[in-house]
Parts: sequence; structure tokens; C-alpha cells
Amino acid sequence: MYGRMAALIWLIVGILLVVAEVLSGDFVLVMLGAAALAAAGASALGAADLVSVLVFAASSLGLIVGARPVLKRRLQLGSGIKMHHEALLGSKAIALTAVDENGGQVKIGGDTWSARTLDGSVIEAGEAVTVVEISGATAVVIAAV
Repeated sequence: MYGRMAALIWLIVGILLVVAEVLSGDFVLVMLGAAALAAAGASALGAADLVSVLVFAASSLGLIVGARPVLKRRLQLGSGIKMHHEALLGSKAIALTAVDENGGQVKIGGDTWSARTLDGSVIEAGEAVTVVEISGATAVVIAAV
């Protein structure tokens, strides 16, 4: 009976740690939570309390030293990728209509965008522009250098 209670306690601790990871985002609590779940499994299989604690300690150490750095590195690699409108900043486009501070249209890649100039200048249709900002659904552009 005590073994089941210990397994339940380990299970609750493991779930609480995994849930708490959502708030911290540092991959330490989720590793400790997974180790607690491993200890819960050991307790449920009838292991002595000392064995469950050793399973928790070894799992914690292994996950924090082994798995955590790999996960953090993998997530940090993706953070340098520009997404959505950030990917358009600095790109070249062609004015489809005259573009001034009030509006116009440009073609960025294969897409037509509403546009306006950053500095109030007038860019004629057919001229090259550079996207310097995205404001809502409008590309803010300057004449290409």
C-alpha cells in the first residue's frame, strides 16, 4: 500500500513540475518532472523508496546534463530565422504604381502590396524600392540605392 502512495506522490510531483515548466521555459523543471515520473514508475513497480530516490537523482542528472543542452541549442537555432513580415525587411521590390506618402502599390517577390514612402518622396512606377518597414498590411519603402 505504501508503494502505491509513493508512486502517486512521485506522479503528482512530476506533473506539477512539468506544468510549472510552462511558466519558466528554461527546461529545468520539465527535466525534473520527467525524472519524477521515472521515479513514480519505479515505485509503481515495487521498488524500495531508496531505489526510487536514486532513479529520480540519476534521471534528473542525466536529463539536465544530457538532454537539456541539446533541446536549448535546437530551439536557439530556430530563433535566428526571420518569419512573416520580418523576412521582407530590406528586400527589394518594384513600384507597380506611383508611390508617395499617401499610398501606392509595389510587387515584393510575387505578391502585390499596398505601399507608402518613408520620407514623403515620390517613386514612379517601374522604379526599384527597398522595404524598410511593414506597417499593418502596408510596406513602407524608400528608393533603392
